[in-house]
Amino acid sequence: MLSIPSTIRIYLHTQPTDLRKGADGLCGVIRGQFQGDPQDGSLFLFFNRRRDRVKMLHWDGTGYWIYYKTLESGTFE
Repeated sequence: MLSIPSTIRIYLHTQPTDLRKGADGLCGVIRGQFQGDPQDGSLFLFFNRRRDRVKMLHWDGTGYWIYYKTLESGTFE
């Protein structure tokens, strides 16, 4: 379970994303689509086309964390 402070902003990319992208590729999406800074401490969430997988990118001050979740059944709403 992740504990997320209420001061952290969470951005959701609503268009399907190729989840084969690593940190560099996702940073490119953040800069291009969000016009944002991937190193500002925010959480950035990306879903695949079927919405049964999610990838989250987070900068902790020393490097990127990538969290990845695959649902066994169902989809993210």
